[in-house]
Amino acid sequence: MAQAVETLISADHVLVGPAGTRIADGAVLVNGSEIVAVGPRAELASGVSSATTHKDFPGCTVLPGLIDAHVHLAFDASADPVTAVRELDDETLLAGMADRARQLLDNGVTTVRDLGDRDGLAVRLRDAIADGHYPGPRIVAATTPLTVPGGHCWFLGGEVHGEQEIRAKVRENAARGAEVIKVMATGGGLTKGGAQTWESQFTAEELRMVVTEAHALGLPVAAHAHGSTGIADSVAAGVDTIEHCTWMAESGFEVLEDVVAEIAAKGIAVCTGASPNWRKFAERFGEDRAAEIFGRVRWMAEQGVRLIAGTDAGVPNAVFDNFAGSLDFYRFLGFPGEQILNMATLDAAEALRLGEHTGRLAPGYRADLVVVGGDPIEDLDAVRDVRLVLAAGRPHVPSGAISN
Repeated sequence: MAQAVETLISADHVLVGPAGTRIADGAVLVNGSEIVAVGPRAELASGVSSATTHKDFPGCTVLPGLIDAHVHLAFDASADPVTAVRELDDETLLAGMADRARQLLDNGVTTVRDLGDRDGLAVRLRDAIADGHYPGPRIVAATTPLTVPGGHCWFLGGEVHGEQEIRAKVRENAARGAEVIKVMATGGGLTKGGAQTWESQFTAEELRMVVTEAHALGLPVAAHAHGSTGIADSVAAGVDTIEHCTWMAESGFEVLEDVVAEIAAKGIAVCTGASPNWRKFAERFGEDRAAEIFGRVRWMAEQGVRLIAGTDAGVPNAVFDNFAGSLDFYRFLGFPGEQILNMATLDAAEALRLGEHTGRLAPGYRADLVVVGGDPIEDLDAVRDVRLVLAAGRPHVPSGAISN
């Protein structure tokens, strides 16, 4: 076995995590897949051996690898991703997924949570990336989302009816290698002929069955929930994260303030799934309605709800090569840069149960980091200028990156 390579990566700033914790003229020492030390450049440089590789990035910042907490690698972000998923054979679809994973890595994303694929392909890709066959981020895979017959994303193979089928599907996903269970608590716009986006698909008791079975297997539950009733039932059931959380109702929107308070009190993370194409979303829904939806996100944060970054990449126009575009949504809402970066690193890692392994730069943590030009705290656009990515210690230089 080849000996692990020790590398000292230095820059004008190192954001340790939380994002406000910075080291000026700092460095990160990496050995193989693990961070060995973090500190001032001069201090770390004086203690390394002559065999250590030095990579210096003047005018740049080193920060924890970014986390996209909601993607669908099986979808291609086209106007009709469903047709491609239904018609492509496994090997062709897997090749497309690998390319999309590389695009995420190009953007500094070192961990993704894939919340719904076909036939466990995300697990296959996860293992292939871990074995070094493809460049890509760590994948936390949900495999097949649970839905009702004919319900949202039924074509992925997760249709269940009744307690026995619900519990069996959770166990089947776990056996396939799932690290999170996804349940479609409400309908969604991607599926034609199913439940309306606001409409509940499972009863509160059925959602509780999903959670009970998943937690017994040590797996968290992510609930796709647009409708207010579905959100409330998911919270009561004890899910770990809520996806979208748009508070839709048949007649418009209905924010349940007591449920919001419960989400905050229970520490349930909310991933709004803000597409990099969010400005087009605003145009499509109209300025007034978009302002209402966007304002609700900001209000939830003000109530103490923990928000985490996610793009819903793969659904129409939610591309894989513009993670920074999704973060722009929160800047538009007035979130400070430090909070936005926390949502995409530390907070997301904790919500994905990876907080002891990634999301910050510290000795013993997985060597997930990104080097960007400039200072992303002062100017979030710096996240677009990715110079170097390390995912589990494997270096990756995006095509077209500025060399140092």
